[in-house]
Amino acid sequence: MKIGLIGYGKMGKAIEKIAIDRGHLISFKTNDFNLNLIKDVDVTIEFSTPESAFTNIKNCLDSNVPVVSGTTGWLDGFDDIKRLCDKKNGSFLYASNFSLGANLFFELNKKLAHLMSDKKEYKTSIDETHHIHKVDKPSGTAITLAKDIISDSRYRDWELDSYSNDKININSYREKEVNGVHNVTYSSENDIISIKHEALNRNGFALGAVISAEWLVNKKGCFSISDMLNMG
Repeated sequence: MKIGLIGYGKMGKAIEKIAIDRGHLISFKTNDFNLNLIKDVDVTIEFSTPESAFTNIKNCLDSNVPVVSGTTGWLDGFDDIKRLCDKKNGSFLYASNFSLGANLFFELNKKLAHLMSDKKEYKTSIDETHHIHKVDKPSGTAITLAKDIISDSRYRDWELDSYSNDKININSYREKEVNGVHNVTYSSENDIISIKHEALNRNGFALGAVISAEWLVNKKGCFSISDMLNMG
């Protein structure tokens, strides 16, 4: 399979290594994407920046090239991309986190949220820590966790550094080269319940992205990693 890499930072390099190890060809790798690059690819994997992600994905869909994206911080434009994908009968898969462990953590978070939904004595908060190079706050993973809790709770929204009773407080920290740590905490006057996911390296994210690209080729539609993992 011929793969194009849009975004060639640390994640892009990790994806490249795993893709080659799995027998794929890297057709191009770039931080400066243009349409001439995607003339001879089977699928693109997009890990760029919040500012460029929307245009990168749109260009792939306009060119009828399947695209897997893990860039966070651009989701204000997600509905527009979904409509474009439907209009073009395209192939698009997005995940805020491609790690298998993190996606199991998402499912655990949903189950715990359901158990805690009527426990009004507990206040819910999310802490996320990443490396100092991560631009967006909070992380896409933290937002996904918060939205999944909100869908089965009294909370109406999430907010960064908020302590209002009807919003989930998300605390974001940027420290050294931390790959990603997420804690979901339920606190009362009497005790604390907490679940945690910690990424030890980038390999889990990279492997998930490559497997998602393998899965997406020859499919049509707008998908999530839950579709690929059959967790939906």
